[in-house]
Amino acid sequence: MFELLHVYLLGALALYLLGVYTLASARNMIRLVMGIEILVAAANLNFLALGAFLHDPSVIGPIDPMVQDFVILSICVGGAVAAIAMSLIANAYRHYGTLDVRELRRLRG
Repeated sequence: MFELLHVYLLGALALYLLGVYTLASARNMIRLVMGIEILVAAANLNFLALGAFLHDPSVIGPIDPMVQDFVILSICVGGAVAAIAMSLIANAYRHYGTLDVRELRRLRG
């Protein structure tokens, strides 16, 4: 079980590094939202892996249901936030004609 935890934590670390790289290098607003969603996926994976590792399987099951509830809630809230962000991005593109963050900051004036 301990070796399997390392696999999940390394996968979450890879997702976390990918999300941070995406946020650091992206100038496009859609890529920024994708980077944030990758970071949320890494946090959810960490939460599930540690919840499965720290939970006693003889009590309820392999993973604590409370951890699963929090992750499902996080996925739902993340999807709603991404949908709202995409609608704001579409509105900004219609109004300004660009998705470049640096260009939009310059237009703020």
